[in-house]
Amino acid sequence: MYDLIIIGAGPAGLSASIYASRYKLNHVIIGSEIGGQVVEASKIENYVGFESISGKELMEKFRKQTENLGGEIIQSCADKIKKTACEKRTTNAPMRKEKEECFEVFTEDGKSYEAKSIILSLGMKPRKMNIPGEDKFIGKGISYCATCDATFYKGKDVAVIGGGDAAAMAVTHLSEFANKIYLIYQEGGIVWNPTRGEELEKNKKIEMHSCSNITEVKGTEKVSGLVYECGEGNKELSVEGVFIEIGAVPGVAIAKEIGAETDEQNYIKIDHTQATNVENVYAAGDVTTGSNKYRQIVTAVAEGAVAAGSVYKKLKLGKK
Repeated sequence: MYDLIIIGAGPAGLSASIYASRYKLNHVIIGSEIGGQVVEASKIENYVGFESISGKELMEKFRKQTENLGGEIIQSCADKIKKTACEKRTTNAPMRKEKEECFEVFTEDGKSYEAKSIILSLGMKPRKMNIPGEDKFIGKGISYCATCDATFYKGKDVAVIGGGDAAAMAVTHLSEFANKIYLIYQEGGIVWNPTRGEELEKNKKIEMHSCSNITEVKGTEKVSGLVYECGEGNKELSVEGVFIEIGAVPGVAIAKEIGAETDEQNYIKIDHTQATNVENVYAAGDVTTGSNKYRQIVTAVAEGAVAAGSVYKKLKLGKK
């Protein structure tokens, strides 16, 4: 049985592992995507120590440091957690079997792992628009990751939907490959960094459209167009790719199974130690109510460190 299982291998989870290793906690990380959504960022310029680095490169450095310190990463998806009773062996009476409350984590490949404590660093998942054609064409022209799929649209016309930094970054990256990029955002919906806005305005490949509503993605076998409301009528753009960048939502289903409380926006409630309302369950990173919900790599890393420290104090020092 492990002291700790960290669920999620993004910045928060990897940071938690680094600190858990330093605290000599016997632990494992379970995560299907090492680095999480950060690997999708083509350029990061706000993480201390790196003037400019891609998300993939930064997360590779995180991974190497984690493993060099002894962190074990199981690249799989945790799909269930349940409270159970595990065997407890004491140093004074190693043959005497006692029971203590612990957690069993099940993965999609049919394996299970037991631990005394859990850190949930579940991250976020892309927010969907829920419009006709979206589900039908996922992987056939609909994408939520420009960094992953931009190369497939070399010389083609595409649309990016969104008005935040993620949308601006997607457009900038796509401009290296696509012929033309239509950036579609709702009126009054621009919230990207002003510096990014200036970069977009200078790029001749980019054409901006404000709209009131996106209504449909069109196509037969793959995407061929996008319909949106503008003024009193609908407009249609002929595009082969649609990149949806309208934010993300917390992936908390597995947390709710064991009774972890969430707020009205579905973020896991934590206290100053990163503890949830469930005994010996902690949470860290973008999925929590912590750090004033300022979802950045630097805050995720900090929360992971605090969570690991809290586990150490509870398990090894008997402090909360």
